[in-house]
Amino acid sequence: MNTNFFPIYKNSFIVYNESKKNLKESPLIKLLTASKHEEILLMEKKLPEILFITTYPPRECGIATYAQDLKNAVQEKFGATFSLKVCAIETAGCNYDYPEEVKYKLDTQVESNFSELAAKINSDKNIAMVFLQHEFGLFGGVYGTFLLKFMKHINRPITTTFHTVLPNPEEKLKEVVREIADCSEVLVVMTATSKAILMNDYGIADRKISVISHGTHLVASLDTLQQTTRNQFSDRIVLSTFGLISEGKSIETALEAMPKIIERFPNAIYLVLGKTHPEVVKRDGEKYREFLYEKVKELHLENNVRFVDKYLSLAELMDYLQRTKIYLFTSKDPNQAVSGTLSYAMSCGCPIIATPIPHAKEFLDGAGMNYDFQNANQLAEKTIELLYNTKLLREMRLNALHKISPTSWQNAAIAHIQLVKNSNYKIDLHYNIPSISLDHIKRMTTKDGLIQFAAISAPDIESGYTLDDNARALIALTKHYELTNDSADLKLIKTYLKFILFCQQDNGEFYNYVDKKGNFTANNRNENLEDSNGRAIWALGEFISYKKLMPKDVIEQATNAIENAMINSAKFNSPRAISFSIKGLYFYNLELQSPKVNQLITSLADNLVSKYRGVSDDKWKWFEEYLTYANSIMPEAMLFAGLATGSELFKDIAKTTFDFLLSVIFKDDQIKVISNQGWYQKGKSINQFGEQPIDVAYTIMALKTFYQVYEEETYKEKMEIAFDWFLGRNHLSQIVYNPKTGGCYDGVEENHINLNQGAESTVSYLLSRLAMEQLSIVESELAHFEEKFENQ
Repeated sequence: MNTNFFPIYKNSFIVYNESKKNLKESPLIKLLTASKHEEILLMEKKLPEILFITTYPPRECGIATYAQDLKNAVQEKFGATFSLKVCAIETAGCNYDYPEEVKYKLDTQVESNFSELAAKINSDKNIAMVFLQHEFGLFGGVYGTFLLKFMKHINRPITTTFHTVLPNPEEKLKEVVREIADCSEVLVVMTATSKAILMNDYGIADRKISVISHGTHLVASLDTLQQTTRNQFSDRIVLSTFGLISEGKSIETALEAMPKIIERFPNAIYLVLGKTHPEVVKRDGEKYREFLYEKVKELHLENNVRFVDKYLSLAELMDYLQRTKIYLFTSKDPNQAVSGTLSYAMSCGCPIIATPIPHAKEFLDGAGMNYDFQNANQLAEKTIELLYNTKLLREMRLNALHKISPTSWQNAAIAHIQLVKNSNYKIDLHYNIPSISLDHIKRMTTKDGLIQFAAISAPDIESGYTLDDNARALIALTKHYELTNDSADLKLIKTYLKFILFCQQDNGEFYNYVDKKGNFTANNRNENLEDSNGRAIWALGEFISYKKLMPKDVIEQATNAIENAMINSAKFNSPRAISFSIKGLYFYNLELQSPKVNQLITSLADNLVSKYRGVSDDKWKWFEEYLTYANSIMPEAMLFAGLATGSELFKDIAKTTFDFLLSVIFKDDQIKVISNQGWYQKGKSINQFGEQPIDVAYTIMALKTFYQVYEEETYKEKMEIAFDWFLGRNHLSQIVYNPKTGGCYDGVEENHINLNQGAESTVSYLLSRLAMEQLSIVESELAHFEEKFENQ
């Protein structure tokens, strides 16, 4: 079969048959046609449904907000897999204007309504699972016995979330809770303490209980504060409390602490954010709020306390919390298991001083302090102590973010969907792919280049710049420009290219490390920079292949640089440096078709062949006696060398080594790239944990290349699995890409995610995301061709 490379989507290359007849019969076209028909069938078939039984906005209560946030998070992560509907719990006389996802309403004071709802649910075969939000008092009967009868008649799996778990239950309560557990597939609680109470006080089995922390909203940098209020409270030390106001919040404790705080910090202001709980208003009117107003007058706090008496939107709430120096949690209920307000404050990096409810005791280690219930003197002393200790405040802010990050709503959604996946209901789970964002890339880029590291999402200019990061960024932004034709990309592209040219020395070699002032550092003399030089050649070569999109002068600059650098690549010994160079030279030579460049590609590939033959055996099909980082670049480079030269040997080694690598890093329907904790030595066991985004990115890019050449469906499937690693398909089941900042976390460790969003990780994600976008576009174009030929 004669094959050629041609750009079906601008610079995305695929193999095609010269004969239209052969194109029509090619395995790839048949595969795409089958996929298209399968997608049509999926669209015609109803998605499995998850039904939330809960209070729901516009009803104002904490559980309603929780349920909506969870539903929205599941929609964001898995909206292509599930249909999400709501049964809204209400009482007689309510007339809420619900959003369209509310499918049923349930008046919980009428017992017959429960049996009617059960009949509707049982008749709907499309319902995969019911998520029931439970709170004593929400459902009719003693301890909600109406609900219990309902649950016993449901023939769909039920996940019940307990928002309150009462310790030391009397016998009737224990009996009801145990029956609810018997009717549930699983019980969800939000703290380990609540799980322990269910096990020890109620006798419920460990296997029946899942701990999923209260979800929190991801927050971008402080520069996202609302412009209209950016300077509000800028000269004040902000303390705050938020939520629906009720006597149980014991806000008077904070008010009583304020005079002592003001003695030391006269510019302190305490914000009480939120309206009175609607149920409290029904019962007592504004009696409690008026009591608080009188307390302010009595203590002469008019200039240091402000009430924001409204139900805050999420944007308003996060805006206030990001201004908060210390968050005060003053609840006087020791049986309150969890607080969404505490979680939201931590998600904004607020150090917290809280009464010792279970949630606070579990989460505030290093992120705040506890004080005794209703002890205003203790609250004042701890607030003053923290305000004097700016270093501790800063540490607590970072600790709060690290502690609360696993509880993001995205991670909560993943955890809940795992419960559905673990049930008997068969699902084909798909993660929704986020839209492409350059927000963090732009935040990390100065006029000189892309900054190397970040503290969480804040660029760390002290870390300086590297050639490695700017080379990868040049490729990524060029691909993005090809996709969007956004002129703003050109400024970034020129910045990264300028940095690469700055790093090139008179002899054609490149330095890698530059400090914040633009000076080369001593690291350039103390380290082997072969891999960095190889990356520069890759970046320049692939950039030049987009010459039709770029200004002529920048292409000329890049061409001069790669011509000066090529001679040095012949001396490379590092297999990765060699591989980066081959990839760059392949793209550089696509249009040039220079025999000199082709000869250099052959020479470099021969070097890799020699390494492969010297190390490989029946079980170890590799170029070295270990697998370290950026492994996928070597088989991909061999394939590019084979395509450039026509060498079947190069292609055979490419496929053999790549398939060997894939057999190592793909296990149990997940990718698990080689750990940076000792790597993987030939003949030894594989080290676990310590995965980095860059290795996933290189694998995705290589899978795309191999899929386009060999048309094997397994490469496409693995490409999707690998990309899902960023979205939560990893051993922690947590997101690695942050859709709020547009940044990517720096690594997946054994028990936590490294939350810093450095340049390497963020650009790696962007390269991966663009590869997925290109694959989608190429397949659409091929499907169009198939349809066109079908009609001829």
